[in-house]
Amino acid sequence: MNSLFYKSFLITLGWLGMVNVILAQNLSISSGQMEGLDFLEKQQQRSAQMLREIGGIISPSGKELERAEKVATYMKEIGLTDVKVDDMPNAIGVIPGKSDQVLVFISTLDDLETVALHQKESGKLPVIEGDRVVGPGTNTSSITVSMLLAAEAIMKSGQIPSHTLVFAAVAQEETGLKGMHHVYNQFKDKSVGFVDILGDGRSISYGAMGIHWYKIKATGPAGHTLRGGLPNVNQGMAKAIDRIFDMDYKEDRTVINVSIIESGKVFNHKPETAWFSLDMRSLNNETLSEMETKVLNILEDVSKETNIGLEMEPFQITPGGQIPNALDTPLVSHAKAVSEYLGFTPNMSNAGSSNMNIAIAGGTSAIGLGGERGGQRGFPDEWASIPNMINAAKQVFLLGTYDW
Repeated sequence: MNSLFYKSFLITLGWLGMVNVILAQNLSISSGQMEGLDFLEKQQQRSAQMLREIGGIISPSGKELERAEKVATYMKEIGLTDVKVDDMPNAIGVIPGKSDQVLVFISTLDDLETVALHQKESGKLPVIEGDRVVGPGTNTSSITVSMLLAAEAIMKSGQIPSHTLVFAAVAQEETGLKGMHHVYNQFKDKSVGFVDILGDGRSISYGAMGIHWYKIKATGPAGHTLRGGLPNVNQGMAKAIDRIFDMDYKEDRTVINVSIIESGKVFNHKPETAWFSLDMRSLNNETLSEMETKVLNILEDVSKETNIGLEMEPFQITPGGQIPNALDTPLVSHAKAVSEYLGFTPNMSNAGSSNMNIAIAGGTSAIGLGGERGGQRGFPDEWASIPNMINAAKQVFLLGTYDW
């Protein structure tokens, strides 16, 4: 063999070896972690039964107490410490770690109002059909089951995490992220990060899009058609909506939408009040502030032109933000390594929108573990995937037991 070729061959082998060492360093799985993964793989049927129980509890936003108490019961059975249901009501449990710093895992307790209506109409618990759990209440609650299973796997495998782990199923996500606000304020000063569990981990959000929802309320004189059509709240709203859509924003993934318009009830009588929804989103908080000022100016101008009162009322404000060099932070890099270990090439996004927004807006590292969890959310035939539920549990388990 040519000596120069032979040396090149050895050098190449050396580089390949270094690459393999680097990959192993990214995620080295211990025997205890393998034991935990094996435990999770055997929980398919049990996870489905847990989801029937938790997801079958009617739990619209603001009325989550029964579901929170059920989750807390599971936490106690698993062996978590300091288990409590607070006033929100959030269900919270802890696994002590080697340090007093905390890594906080978040799942959502509440459902859409439409889900609660479908549950009441059904009058029965979800059913297991093959590798799915089918029925209203299953989709969102599947992530809480994943979180509980991951916590149990940590306890059963004897892993002592590097940091103390907090598991929080939070209330009122659909109505202002109120439960997350409460948890964030409780743990922000000693946290290494927050992990919002949203799916099986095939996507990871590390930044937050700001989302501002408003009700634009219109008021004017009521009256019969024969008394004249103007002033008319509908004319005021129509002019305002048209000008709002004319605002031109193309940067920072900025978007505007009007999706709800509510006004009169009969053909021959103009209404005294009406309103429309306004949904504004951007990665740039300054852009959102500028947009709001422009909307207020539009409403003032239209009000003068039409003699209709127009008021901008905040409905739900979800803060946005970006963590500097987020992709290089331990939380994001570890989550990416875990996702890749489990066979995904995760989609990385700086435009998340969930409980994680609260932490990021506060300057704290946070991620959203997105991906698949089921389908038909909000419909009577809503369902959750059992394999995806197990995959999500594996993501949480490996992140929680990572040697930080």
